[in-house]
Amino acid sequence: MPQIPENVHELTVGQLSARSGAAVSALHFYEAKGLIKSRRTSGNQRRYSRDALRRVAFVRAAQRVGIPLVTIREALAQLPEERTPNREDWARLSEAWRSELDARIKRLGRLRDHLTDCIGCGCLSLESCVLSNPDDMFGDRLTGSRL
Repeated sequence: MPQIPENVHELTVGQLSARSGAAVSALHFYEAKGLIKSRRTSGNQRRYSRDALRRVAFVRAAQRVGIPLVTIREALAQLPEERTPNREDWARLSEAWRSELDARIKRLGRLRDHLTDCIGCGCLSLESCVLSNPDDMFGDRLTGSRL
């Protein structure tokens, strides 16, 4: 991993990419979504402050556990401008995200358990398929396709 000298306070997009492991296109995308920011030089090149490294790490860690970018952006917006997320920020946010992740894990477990049954029936019928019609939500309504 290339080292950035301590006296360098701004990183090019290439340096940020090399240090963070995120593709340049991902960094541009993060910037467009308001997750990180840069300033432009007189030559119109992006320059990122060193705190962008920690912000990118924060975004990537949150993404790995399935947190949507909108939720990540809202979390970063709660931090004072220019401050990087720290251990306490992560602990507070991860606790808030825990119930959402638990619910998602429960839904995925239920889908996994029903996957074999669905493939086994071969019909993928909206009337009886547990994937297309979870918990028989449409069973009390009229017959036929509704999705």
